[in-house]
Order: sequence, then C-alpha cells, then structure tokens
Amino acid sequence: MKLKNPLILTLLLILSGLFVYLFIFSAEEKEKLTEDDYRKAFQHHYKIFAAKVPAQISFAGEEVPVDRFDVRESLDRELTVNSYWHSNTQLMFKRAFRYFPVIDSILEKNNIPKDFRYLAMIESGLQNVVSPAGATGIWQIMKGTGRDYGLEINNQVDERYHLAKATEAACKYLRKAKDKFGTWTMAAAAYNMGRAATSRRIMEQKTESYYDMYLNRETARYVYRILAVKTIYESPTEYGFYFRKEDFYPPLNTYETRVDSSNIDLVEFAQQQEIPYKILKLLNPWLRSDKLSNSAGKTYAIKLPKENGLNYSTIMTPYKDDQQVFNDTLLIKQIYQ
Repeated sequence: MKLKNPLILTLLLILSGLFVYLFIFSAEEKEKLTEDDYRKAFQHHYKIFAAKVPAQISFAGEEVPVDRFDVRESLDRELTVNSYWHSNTQLMFKRAFRYFPVIDSILEKNNIPKDFRYLAMIESGLQNVVSPAGATGIWQIMKGTGRDYGLEINNQVDERYHLAKATEAACKYLRKAKDKFGTWTMAAAAYNMGRAATSRRIMEQKTESYYDMYLNRETARYVYRILAVKTIYESPTEYGFYFRKEDFYPPLNTYETRVDSSNIDLVEFAQQQEIPYKILKLLNPWLRSDKLSNSAGKTYAIKLPKENGLNYSTIMTPYKDDQQVFNDTLLIKQIYQ
C-alpha cells in the first residue's frame, strides 16, 4: 500500500526518528548506569591494606631492632612485596610442604637454626634454578663453592641439584660464616655477599652488626626478605593466605636404588624400572645428562617412585591424618575455628 497523504508520511518519519532517538538514548543511559554500578562495586570490594609489621621479631634467636625507623621500613618493604606478590608467595608455600621436612632435618642434624629454611626459600623459591652469575639449585651454590664443600659437579652429575647434599654443603658454609662473624644474622648476609666481601665491609665500616652496615642493594634487602617470608609463613592468615592441606605439594613416595655400573644409559635404565625418563629426571635433578659414565666407579643412590608413588591421592594419604606433621611443617592457622 502506498502512502499518498504527505501529512501521514511526515508523521511516520517523525515517529521513526523519535523511536531511534529514544532507543539510542536508552542504550547510552543503560551503559552509563552499568559503568557507575561497576565503579561502585569496584570501590566497595577492592581494598588494599598495609601489611602488618610485627612489634618484635627475631632471626635464629637473634633479636631484630625493629623499633629503628630504617629497620622497620626495610622490613615493611619486604612484607609488602611478599604479601602482594600472591602467586610467588603461594607457590613457595606449596613447595615448602614437600621440601622443608628434608631441609629441616639436615639443619637440625648440623645444629643450624631452623630459620635458615627461609634462606633457601628466598634464594630460589624452592626451585632448581640457575642465576645469571651461575649460582645453582635450591640453595643457589656457585660451582667453586660447591666443590669446596664436597659436591660433585661435572657435565653428567651436579649435586647442587641434590637437595640433601646441597643442604649439607650450605650448612657447612653457614657454620664457618657464623664462627667467623659471630652472629647468625651476619652468617646469612655472608651467604649472599661472600665471606671475603663481608670481612671487607666490617673493616671499612668498623661495625659487626648487619643492621648498622651500608651494603649493596641486594645484601641490604637480604635478611629482611628472609624475615618477611618467615613472618608470613608462620602467620599466613594475617597476611591474607588461606590454604587447605590438599593445596600443598606432598613429599613424594620414593625409594633409593644403588648403582655402581659404568656407562649407564639413563633412558634405558628408566625403561627397565618401568617409569618414564621424565620421572627419573624429576626425581633426580642432579643427573644432568642422559648418560652416566661413572668412570670413577662411584656408587650413586637414584630415587625411584614406589608402587603408585606418582598418584597424587596415594602420596597424600600418609599425611591426611597426621596433624602433627602438618603443624610442624607449616604452622598454619586453622581457617574455620
């Protein structure tokens, strides 16, 4: 049907324009309201709080002068960094459940304070990493230092990646540093800076207190980083970290087999043990090649998984009802009390 009346046609055009205007205005108004609601919700729910600086804190039984402004502000910096670097701190906590039992037992055997577990944590995040300077493994040991303390390091074997042996080497270093500098705090600083450099700073600045020294940026932060992760780890809920036991990485269910053969093909060895080569390497990161020549005729202890030892639910079973192990390992508060 054709519209011949100009008046009707004009009215229809006006009504169409009005409809389009109202539709666009309504959509814009709706979008504006949604944005306002979004911003209000953001302001209501997103809040950042300052990390709590403890009134008192010690390291390895040595009191930290946290009442001094410079000490307090240095600790506050590291507490803030680690409280709000959520992914990194959370992953360190998860790995700690697996590695701290090994580290703690060796520290205790060597009469090294338990707080040095946190030194390993800040050195590597409890990962077998390599620094730009060549420091390697969870304890970040340099090649020369590792050899000085009895670690085998070559193209096929690098015991800086062996948690137990590297921890033993770290203990020897820390004990010598403590004997030389008199305090565990200075021993920790020397672990980062080196004993020779630490001696020079003491002579130059005529002080033996870490907290009185003017140091390079890395070492100046070093002990405070240890103190920060210790504080958060021992009171996680106060810093916003909530975990269930099943969130952690459990100790692995393994046994050791002794090998003293020469020219071992580790891929074939893994096949003989009916495990993937990948698992052999993950359980024994100190094996740095797919071959083990063993020209010296040494005996090596290689870890292998027990039956069902790769199954998460199986390896968690021994820890589900052992509350004492859980508390001693993490000291985490119960969330739902």
